[in-house]
Amino acid sequence: MEAMVASAIDFTIFFYNPNIHPRKEYDLRKDENIRFAEKFGIPFVDADYDRDNWSARARGMENEPEPGVRCTMCFDMRFERTALYAHGFPVITSSLGISRWKNMQQINDCGKRAASRYPELLYWDYNWRKGGGSARMSEISKRENFHQQEYCGCVYSLRDTNEHRIATGRERTGWASCTMGNLQRKRRTHSLQRCPIRTLYRQADTSPCYCATRFTAIEISQ
Repeated sequence: MEAMVASAIDFTIFFYNPNIHPRKEYDLRKDENIRFAEKFGIPFVDADYDRDNWSARARGMENEPEPGVRCTMCFDMRFERTALYAHGFPVITSSLGISRWKNMQQINDCGKRAASRYPELLYWDYNWRKGGGSARMSEISKRENFHQQEYCGCVYSLRDTNEHRIATGRERTGWASCTMGNLQRKRRTHSLQRCPIRTLYRQADTSPCYCATRFTAIEISQ
């Protein structure tokens, strides 16, 4: 957000993250997004906590590793909702790839696929890791005393993270008792991913270049 504000980008946050589990974690991440947005006077759109829909789409993918087909489904779902919301916005982009734990090509493919459904919409595959972006993310998180996310967000990521923590002699996360039912798996995978934000841009000028210095934008945060 700070980078976009510094670049004179006028944007709005669109928060749609039905993957995040449990609800306490979802609310915590959302509230921190709202707090940071209010600090800069950024409008915030709160979409539904559509977890039942997400869970139905994830059925049969419970034991898939990260980043695998379940993650692709998750990105697709959120980008599809983003693109649907973005009527009148010619550009969407994502900063999910700022985390070194994310597969940037996977994210970009999902973003382009969602945007391709609308002839007037483009996906901007900006690399948020460039220029020290990942390090800056960590600095801001510490400065703002943000919640330290210990897993990507979904119930299966929480399960896998706790398996890894136990295997390495560490305590489980505080949400360990909030998993859905008795989650069993056939194989272990580990991922301690953060879930940064996803962003939509609408140009405020008439230039065909979506990298112009002045935008009206919508940001979808994870």
